[in-house]
Amino acid sequence: MTVSTGATSGGVEKADLVTLTIDGVEVSVPAGTLVIRAAEQAGIQIPRFCDHPLLAPVGACRQCLVDVPDAGNGRGFPKPQASCTIPVAEGMVVSTVNETATKAQNGIMEFLLINHPLDCPVCDKGGECPLQNQAMSNGRGESRFAESGGIKRTFPKPIHLSPNVLLDRERCIVCQRCTRFSDEIAGDPFIALIERGAQQQIGIAENAPFSSYFSGNTIQICPVGALTSEEYRFRSRPFDLVSTPGVTEHDSSGAAIRVDHRRGKVVRRLAGDDPEVNEEWITDKDRFGFAYLYGADRITYPQIREDGALRPASWLEAFEVAARGLAAAGGTGVLPGGRLTLEDARAYAAFARETLGTEDVDFRARPLSAEEVPFLDEHVRGTGLGVTYADLESAPVVVLAGLEPEDEAGTIFLRLRKSVRAGRTRVVALSPFTTRGLGKLSATVVPTAPGDEAAALSSLLGHADHGLDSRAVILVGERLATSPGALAAAADLAAKSGARLAWVPRRAGDRGAVEAGLLPGVGGRDADEIVRAVLSGEIGGLVVGGVDPDDTGDPAAFRAALDAAAFVVSLELRETDVTRAADVVLPVAAITDKAGTFVSWEGRERSFPQIFHNPQALTDARVLRGIADELGALGSRGLDTPSLVPREGYSTSDRVGNRLGGRAASASERLGGRVASASERIETPASERPFKLATWRLLLDNGALQQGDKALAATARPPVARLSAASIERLGTTVTVTGDRGSVTVPAEVADIADDVVWLPTSSTGRGLLADVASPGSRVEVTGA
Repeated sequence: MTVSTGATSGGVEKADLVTLTIDGVEVSVPAGTLVIRAAEQAGIQIPRFCDHPLLAPVGACRQCLVDVPDAGNGRGFPKPQASCTIPVAEGMVVSTVNETATKAQNGIMEFLLINHPLDCPVCDKGGECPLQNQAMSNGRGESRFAESGGIKRTFPKPIHLSPNVLLDRERCIVCQRCTRFSDEIAGDPFIALIERGAQQQIGIAENAPFSSYFSGNTIQICPVGALTSEEYRFRSRPFDLVSTPGVTEHDSSGAAIRVDHRRGKVVRRLAGDDPEVNEEWITDKDRFGFAYLYGADRITYPQIREDGALRPASWLEAFEVAARGLAAAGGTGVLPGGRLTLEDARAYAAFARETLGTEDVDFRARPLSAEEVPFLDEHVRGTGLGVTYADLESAPVVVLAGLEPEDEAGTIFLRLRKSVRAGRTRVVALSPFTTRGLGKLSATVVPTAPGDEAAALSSLLGHADHGLDSRAVILVGERLATSPGALAAAADLAAKSGARLAWVPRRAGDRGAVEAGLLPGVGGRDADEIVRAVLSGEIGGLVVGGVDPDDTGDPAAFRAALDAAAFVVSLELRETDVTRAADVVLPVAAITDKAGTFVSWEGRERSFPQIFHNPQALTDARVLRGIADELGALGSRGLDTPSLVPREGYSTSDRVGNRLGGRAASASERLGGRVASASERIETPASERPFKLATWRLLLDNGALQQGDKALAATARPPVARLSAASIERLGTTVTVTGDRGSVTVPAEVADIADDVVWLPTSSTGRGLLADVASPGSRVEVTGA
């Protein structure tokens, strides 16, 4: 039998193929292929623990020992060899099942089990454990170790490597998968082999905690139960779980996940195997961030406002009240947010334009700009599958503008790091300072203060050493929209250099929202303009999907608009400031309760199935259809239907009074006194605020979809202000940053940042910078605390 695998997949010429024989099967594979990979391609299974196709070979566990009687030169190896470290050679003969190989494999297995505890019934890995499986397939029938009289190695346990990852050291077989992943893939070498001999084990290197955004991957690739999850530990047996494929809802990466559930509840999430997207890795937020599904504030029934308070209602009643309220509101703005599936996004677009007859629709629940809409229309919408993860790995240069991949797009970060380590890609980043993530990418950092991105992008053409050409890729983040002229400069740079251009939004539904047309059309208002129109009385109604006021460009104005609107309909998963201010609250299905499609930043459609049937929540599309049906019924009876123009003689004060039962409550009253009005903002002249505010979200912060998992929250990086050495020498190691909306006091750390720039995380303190300090790029004051 002959197996040839070269010329069919990688474009390998026959001259580059090596032919060898494994267990009597002749195999032709590309030169440099490891023996263990060649065996896989021939359908021959070799036992292994340390080997992983995405990690460098190390030969640590020795379980994959094979006999090589002929190394291709007429001579064989005198001893069995680790097939995960030996490349193939022309004419090589390998045996994986003869007496020599079998004895070696059995011996290694016996050796591993000498000190391994027999606690499979209580081990989290029991039932899906490679050690269990291979002990049966490649182990001895009986052990020579006396279980009754022998004393096995034991250690105190568990050891908290981090709040998320726990270590049972006596189970460790020292395969080094975890240490290699941390060093090679994530770039966070905070765990290492310590001690020697029988006491050798995995431990915390240099007394530092295992701090990584990707630490959960070490649990999944551990071939035994040595590494376990704080939240999943002792929760369930693998054979009691039902597994369903899914797609992450936390960012626009489109990463594949596996959702394991039991008795109608998700108990863990694992990385899916998708070589084209996330390979076998996901971020800790994707892995552990699902506790929000079961929060006590989950909305489980429709509610309508009556006499100033929300009360339960049936779906039919809620639809009817919503329809009547919107019909009487005198024009409605639609703010669906970015959490939507593509199907729900299309439903919002149809509801706004066909049912309400308005172009006042915008998914952007964040700081935005008018120049972003034409950029998205020309360079994003309708472009299909554009720049891909594979393109990032093959590009000689990748430019990052307005994007910090480790924090804002973890899967992009891992693919870039893979290519950088392989020597294929160089990263050029426009950033105010060299972040930890950029350091791990060995990035060339172009120091860029907030607002200077357009000039920095234009300057790249003048530097031949950056190597921008048709093979290069330019990745622009959504926050580039707040920098004047930056998006146009990125498009111009791509046009002049021939580089490919891609837009990387933050939320999973953002790209799908663009494709569905959830942007203001001709004559329509964007999200900020909708808020101003409500405050000025030009429109009276609001339909709001998953929008957090503190994420918006002006949180105080957004809250004031919620108070001033004649009628607010909220489609939401959990109780928020929007639902507390709304007139109709309609619970919508969570990611597990519906099937749908996310469109990743690549433009790749990522579909996922429904896991649970929850009759208490409907999809956004179904909710909107219910309201639309009621509006149609009102129109058929000759009643008022929505209009962009307020009805004559119907003032804002009338609407507020009618809505609140004759009393116009202030925003602070309606929201429990927690919201400062716009008039209470700090009025320090901008000229007296010498620092520019740079900011972006950390991967783990105060986001609503991360709430409920204490272990995950404990791994978030602490909020600090990044300042130059000169600034910290002058101000001290604790500073207060004051903008036109308030101030925040945090520790300060030195960075290679300009003396007139301060960086703070967007949503790691209080209600976030947008609500508590200032808008991105604005002038702030920094004083010693």
